[in-house]
Amino acid sequence: MSSPILERPLSTTVATARLAPARPAVPAELRITDNPAAAVLRAATRGPIFRDVAAQSTGSSIATVNRQVSALLSAGLLRERADLTASGAVGRPRVPFEVDTDSYVTVGVHIGSTVTRIVAADLSGRILGGLEIATPQTGQDAALTIVARSAKAFLDRLPRRKPLWTGVALAGRVDPAGGVVDHPRLGWTAAPVAAVFSSVLDLPVSVSAHVEAMAAAELLLNGRDPAETERPGSSLYIYARETAGLAVTLHDRVHTPANGPGSVAHLPTGSDVDCTCGRRGCLEATVGERYLLERAVRKGILRKPEAPRRPVITDLYRAADNGNAAAQELLFERAEILGRTAALVRDMFNPDRVILGGQAFTGYRPGMEKVAKAFHDSTTLPTADLRISRFGGRVQEFAAAVTSLSVFYADPLSAMRRATRAAR
Repeated sequence: MSSPILERPLSTTVATARLAPARPAVPAELRITDNPAAAVLRAATRGPIFRDVAAQSTGSSIATVNRQVSALLSAGLLRERADLTASGAVGRPRVPFEVDTDSYVTVGVHIGSTVTRIVAADLSGRILGGLEIATPQTGQDAALTIVARSAKAFLDRLPRRKPLWTGVALAGRVDPAGGVVDHPRLGWTAAPVAAVFSSVLDLPVSVSAHVEAMAAAELLLNGRDPAETERPGSSLYIYARETAGLAVTLHDRVHTPANGPGSVAHLPTGSDVDCTCGRRGCLEATVGERYLLERAVRKGILRKPEAPRRPVITDLYRAADNGNAAAQELLFERAEILGRTAALVRDMFNPDRVILGGQAFTGYRPGMEKVAKAFHDSTTLPTADLRISRFGGRVQEFAAAVTSLSVFYADPLSAMRRATRAAR
C-alpha cells in the first residue's frame, strides 16, 4: 500500500481559478456499518473475490450478495474479473469481482502544525502518491486556500482518474457536521475547512479530528491480508509526534465525542520542561518534536538554528545512530515517558488492545523497546495486547485517506450518488 511521496513544486496557475459554491460538509463515518453494500465493498477491497466467499465473509445470504454486487457494478464501484473465471467448472461460471481501483480517486489532506500531507487514494484504500508542503503560517482563510489549491493542482496531475471526495484530517476541535475547526496551535478559530476545500476542489468534503481518523484507519483499512482484520472489542489508540492525542474504538466504531476529542496534551510526566500553559512537565511539551529539538540545541547535541537551515528531528536520530550518547539519552528518556503515559491511560480505560502511532513512537527504532518495557513495568493491569500502528511512519497519510473514503465504506451507493451529483 505504499508509494513514494512526491515533492515537486506545484503550479500556481490554480490561484486564479474561479471557485465553486461551497457545499455542506459530509460527516466522516468512522465505523463499520451494517449496510449490506458496504460489507460487500469492504470484502472486495482485498482483491478478487467470488460471490460465495463474499457471502461467507460478510455473513450475508448469496441472494443478498448477488443484489449488492449487481448494484455496485452498475454504480461503477466494482468490476468483474472474467479473466479469473475457473476453467472446466461444471454449471454457471463463477466470475470473481473486485473494487475498481483504476477509474476513481479520492484526495486526503492531513494538516499538521508544521507539515501538510496531500495524498491520492483509490477505492481499496491504497495510496497512489502524494506530496508534502509546509503548513502555511498565515491567517486561517489564506492558509486553507493555499492548501486546497495545492490539493487541486495535485489532482490535476491525475487526469485519467475521476475525483470523488476530499477528506481533511487535523488536530484541534472539529465540528464534523459543519466542517469547521478550532486549532489553537495554528491560531485558528471556527476555521471553515469544508467550505474552503469544497469551493476550490468542487467535491464533497469530510473533516475529521486526526487521531480519531488514525484509529479509523486501523479499523477500516485492513490491507490485503485477512489476518489483519481488527477483532471485536475495544482499542485505545495513542498518538504522539508534534502533538499528542488519543482515540477509543468500541467494537466497530471510533468514539467521536460531540464536543471534540479528549486531550492528553497536559498530562503530567514528571519532567522539568516548561509548558505554554504555565506548568512544568506536560506531555506535549516534553515529547513534542519542536520541544525536543530545542532541548537538543540547548544541550549542544545539535547546532543552533541558522537560516534557512533549521534542525529537524532526523538530525537528532542521526546523531543517536552515530553514537552520540546525549542524543540517545534524550530519545530514550522520551521513549520511557511515552511508555509510562501509555500505561497510565491504558489503566484508566482497560481496553482489549493498545495501538501506538506517530513518529515519536516509530521514528527512532531503538526507542521502541524502551517504550514497551516502560509500558509493561508501569501498568497495574495484566499483560496487554500492545502493538505499533500497521501504518508506521505514514499514519498521517492514512488518516487523511480514510477520512476521504469512510463515507463510501459506510454507504457506497449513496456516497456515489452524492459524488456524481457534485460532478454535474
